[in-house]
Amino acid sequence: MQKNPGAKTIEGDLEEALFHAGAVPEQDRGCPKRFDWARSARTDKGVSAVGQVVSGRFYVDPPGLVQRLNSILPPQIRIFGYKRVTASFNAKKFCDRRRYVYLIPVFALDPSCHRDRESVLASLGSENELVKCLECSERGRKVEGIMGKRNFDSKIGLDVGKLESGISSNNQDAGTTEEKIKDFSLGANNGGFDIEKTEEDEVLVQDVNQEEVKAIKKSDFRYGEEERERFNRVLQYYQGTHNFHNFTTRTKAEDPAARRYIISFDAKTTVNVEGIEFVKCEVIGQSFMLHQIRKMIGLAVAIMRNIAPESLIETAFRQDVDINVPMAPEVGLYLDECFFSSYNQKWKDSHEELSMQTYAEEAEDFKMQYIYSHIASTEHKEGVVALWLHSLNYRNYPDLRFINNNVNNDVESLGIEAKDGEK
Repeated sequence: MQKNPGAKTIEGDLEEALFHAGAVPEQDRGCPKRFDWARSARTDKGVSAVGQVVSGRFYVDPPGLVQRLNSILPPQIRIFGYKRVTASFNAKKFCDRRRYVYLIPVFALDPSCHRDRESVLASLGSENELVKCLECSERGRKVEGIMGKRNFDSKIGLDVGKLESGISSNNQDAGTTEEKIKDFSLGANNGGFDIEKTEEDEVLVQDVNQEEVKAIKKSDFRYGEEERERFNRVLQYYQGTHNFHNFTTRTKAEDPAARRYIISFDAKTTVNVEGIEFVKCEVIGQSFMLHQIRKMIGLAVAIMRNIAPESLIETAFRQDVDINVPMAPEVGLYLDECFFSSYNQKWKDSHEELSMQTYAEEAEDFKMQYIYSHIASTEHKEGVVALWLHSLNYRNYPDLRFINNNVNNDVESLGIEAKDGEK
């Protein structure tokens, strides 16, 4: 949900739809600043949204603005509705909390699932011997047909399908003449590019011998009480105000913007979509930096897979330490809701409450139809998370190797790069 010169974006499609629906006059077309355009949150390519909110000065007559907009927009981009707000309202500035959800497959938390080749070789002969993953080829590609619902075949070609792109909504009529400020609640499923399948992408799967049969069997790993308690304990390290300079890019530790406040982070429930069980990780914060949530999930998964110690999170908050933190794939992340608590409290006597409660049922339907199905189908077709797990090793992330629970020790003893003059 941000414009990118030369690229097709949801924000660009929405601006055009507003013009064609009569909400924006000809002289303001392509100039969002003229009608005070603002969005409550930005979402990068591949990241979806359900509770996005935008604001601006729009013409709403004749009645039926929401229907007109939805008739113009593609089905993956829907408008839930709009509400009148104060003249000074700005969707970004007045948003005091944002909730994001990351759907991580349960198998990603299984230490024995989708291990890298080095770990498999190192485990040979031990009590906890690992087996080669038959789902993923040595060339870093998803091999379909080995696990799940697909039938095993001797020759299996990759099916790297077309990623979806979009947003979702409500059919609620608009009314009155030109309004000073309107805010729209949106749902969005981002992405959008094609990958052609070539002969080189085809992978030959040889007959499975007895040693490899155990690799095909489903793991006994379950997201039970013990695993749930541990994962939530790990995620709670992020709560509070911390320096997240190691969980983003292009932001230095000395920059005040690196300090962010996380209100809550938990993973209490699971959801089954197209045969894949996902853990629903919900994080609420005032604001987030680029890649911050994906990196928080990435390190938490590494800890659950016993690749990194829990103490590494607190070490990563240190201003004098630089750590290469793994970043989870973008496909599982979506913006769930934007909150305007202070605004609602201040203007409760004269304006409607800004929340997703009015559109809760439609938003849930949209999640299942577009976002959840997209996340699951992408994992089935491309194995995005599975392949990422293969890269989650000490060769790619050497900073995960050290085990030291005393974060006050000298940084040199941690095996992590210390900044100049800060040893």
